[in-house]
Amino acid sequence: MDAFKKEFPERFFQVGIAEANMMGLAAGMTIGGKIPFTGTFANFSTGRVYDQIRQSIAYSGKNVKICASHAGLTLGEDGATHQILEDIGMMKMLPGMTVVVPCDHNQTKAATIALGAHSGPAYLRFGRPSWPIFTADRPFVIGKADKMIEGNQVTIFATGHMVWLAIEAEAILAEKGISVEVINIHTIKPLDVEAILASVQKTGCAVTCEEHQINGGLGDSVAQVLSRFNPAPLEMVAVNDSFGESGTPTQLLKKYGLSTENIVSAVEKALARKNRLALAILIISIELQRQ
Repeated sequence: MDAFKKEFPERFFQVGIAEANMMGLAAGMTIGGKIPFTGTFANFSTGRVYDQIRQSIAYSGKNVKICASHAGLTLGEDGATHQILEDIGMMKMLPGMTVVVPCDHNQTKAATIALGAHSGPAYLRFGRPSWPIFTADRPFVIGKADKMIEGNQVTIFATGHMVWLAIEAEAILAEKGISVEVINIHTIKPLDVEAILASVQKTGCAVTCEEHQINGGLGDSVAQVLSRFNPAPLEMVAVNDSFGESGTPTQLLKKYGLSTENIVSAVEKALARKNRLALAILIISIELQRQ
């Protein structure tokens, strides 16, 4: 933000610790044709100002881009008061709100540019820590999932920081002879239903990975799609109905069950459920033939 302020001082407005005022100011700017990008911690971009977002931005479809940094557990040492884990659910439930969760620096930049050209309210969620950069030259389209790795036994749907951990998990599983498809769901809403169904129809089971509560996030969205169109075993790697605490990002991901090892375990569990289901169907089919 300092760089932007230096380059474009006439386009930068510091509202201080007054996030509700920031949202109202941004909504008003759109009436004059401006495209405002708000910026603060994810907790204060959503939980503190949900009323203003709902009433002044979402309800009237204002063209505001809510940019939320320091999201999830990887905020780290600042602790539970700053580590919002409910924001994806809060924002995706608002009618007309686009929700984007990029996985690295390159994708965050691409998403920012794409949202600038997008018409309508949007939520852009990103993190705090240094993180691997691995999406160079990959296309970014709002609402279109990005298949990172092709596979045919299990699908991992991941978002945000968890995409990199899913890629790490895939490498471990490949050594075990398990073929995993890794798909980056960078847009939570609108969700790429076609990509989800196409992958699970091929693999037969799935795992979702997110730095968010198990309720209300990516896992819930994928579960809704599968329950309606293609029921299949689904495991979720997410925070299990808990607030966070102070610690390093790596420590917290491990403690709350969001590590690479947790993803590997979830994939193996989903695959075992798929195999049991296939066996049960086979036994029922044999019994019906006998009758």
